[in-house]
Amino acid sequence: MGRRGLLKPAIGVSTTRSALSEGSEHIGTPANLGAIIRSASGLGVDAVLLTPKCVDPWYRRSARVSMGTVFDLPWVRLESWPQDLDKLKSHGYELLAMELTEDAVALNDVHLAPGQKVAMILGNEGRGVTQEALGAVDRTVIIPMHRDVDSLNVGAASAIAFWHLCSAPR
Repeated sequence: MGRRGLLKPAIGVSTTRSALSEGSEHIGTPANLGAIIRSASGLGVDAVLLTPKCVDPWYRRSARVSMGTVFDLPWVRLESWPQDLDKLKSHGYELLAMELTEDAVALNDVHLAPGQKVAMILGNEGRGVTQEALGAVDRTVIIPMHRDVDSLNVGAASAIAFWHLCSAPR
């Protein structure tokens, strides 16, 4: 249960853009996951990849907030986290993590080459992206903020990131 046949096996994805939503270490709030899925679907993300501890995207609240897009957008629950990140890399994905780190680059400074495959890792609402996942990513990105605000809700941040990555010329 929890796997959509379209993406099985999980790493057999041959898309140009995918979002990796890191769950309940990871995404722990059904409403946030629903918002991420809705944004992913509406903004052109090809698939959502969920970690083993992420909340269930079919929870009633997740499905309602997603406005039903959870039933249309391909998603899969990865079984080996964060080891599956190496599999994504071996299939040509650049791994980005939305996380405030010393070497993070501004999202608007991320420019993708035509046909470049990218997976965006989004961390837990309180703890962010795990150190294990950060060790596997190619780079971390941030959304530049004003007025001493250092972050946004993960659902809002995902929408901004997806819009930027999916609207870039390809």
